[in-house]
Formats: sequence, C-alpha cells, structure tokens
Amino acid sequence: MMSEMFPNVIWENIWIATRETLYMTAISLVATFFIGILLGLLLFLTSRGQLWENKFINIIIAAFVNIFRSIPFIILIILLIPFTRIVVGTMLGASAALPALIIGAAPFYARMVEIGLREVDKGVIEAARSMGAKTSTLIFKVLLPESMPALVSGITVTAIALVGYTAMAGAIGAGGLGNLAYLEGFQRNNNDVTLLATILILVIVFIIQFIGDAITSKIDKR
Repeated sequence: MMSEMFPNVIWENIWIATRETLYMTAISLVATFFIGILLGLLLFLTSRGQLWENKFINIIIAAFVNIFRSIPFIILIILLIPFTRIVVGTMLGASAALPALIIGAAPFYARMVEIGLREVDKGVIEAARSMGAKTSTLIFKVLLPESMPALVSGITVTAIALVGYTAMAGAIGAGGLGNLAYLEGFQRNNNDVTLLATILILVIVFIIQFIGDAITSKIDKR
C-alpha cells in the first residue's frame, strides 16, 4: 500500500532525513532556550525601573535582538557562512546548520521571554524586593517561576519555527527533510517524496504543539 502511494520514496533516506531534522531541532532548541532566557532577562532587568536599569546596555541588547530576528533566515544562513566554517569546519550537513538556527531563533525567543517577564505581577516583585531578596533569588524564585507558562508557550512557538528553519537550511545542503524534499522531490520531479517529507514535518510540528500545550496547561495555575 505504502509503496503504491509513494513509489519513488527510498525509506532509508526518509528515516535518515527525519533523524537529521530532529537532531537539528533538538540541539538548536536547547541552546535557544538558555540563550533566549539570558537575553530576555537582560532586556527586562536593564529596562527602565528594573533592578539593573541601564539604558546603554538595554539599547545594545535590544539592537542585537531586533537585527537578528528581523533578517530572513535564508539570508542569515548565507551571511553566517564564514562564521559557520570557522565553528563547524564545513557548510554541509546537519551540524553546519546549528549556528544559523541558534542565532536566528534565540533573539526571537528572547523577545518572548521579555514579554513573559513583563506579565509578572509587579506586586509580587515589589514584595520580594521589600523583603530584601537578592537579585539571584528574585530571578530564580520569582521572575522565572511566575513567567514559566509564558516561557513554555514561547519555546513551543520557537520550536515550531525552528522546524521550518531546518527545512530552509536543507535547501542549501544542511540535510534533513527539507533537503530531501528539495533534492529528491522537487529537482527530480518526485512529488510523492515532497509530499511525504511535508507530512513528516507536519507530524513533528503537531507533536511539538501537543507537548507544549500539555506542559503549559499543567503549570499554569491561573
């Protein structure tokens, strides 16, 4: 049945491409999570009226975030070719896509982190500060726990965006389902290969969304 529906599909290549997509998404997502939270915290804490208020630093970080989240991903990959060659040593393969994926997604997630932190009840923050809470206590006991539903929801959206980024990266040799759909599907006019790669990407996206929604619902106490 499957061989009739997808006559041009080489199943071994499909599984390899799927593993590459999952690898790129997982590694870049973990890095994006930590870098995004760091940038988001800095954006929030250095803004007006916050603990580390510093207009100059805030402007520098905001400029970095705004620039890199505004560059179209396919252009970002090309711009980062010299950097990628220095870090990874090549422009081909799944690992070569990681620098562009992380640099493209982390600023995007950082803005979501900042928005989540701004939604934390100011009364809770002021109460912690009035009791003499240290900055580290305020961050790890108040800000991050109180904003966790927004942070999880944000990383879910970012993960889905990363799956799309991996497909674009695949078009220029990074591997994964995007690479398979382009080389074996589009260029060879094998529509069934392109269709199957698209279905698998959608399945990955639906699974990420389901897990993200489940975790958000579990930790959201409102």
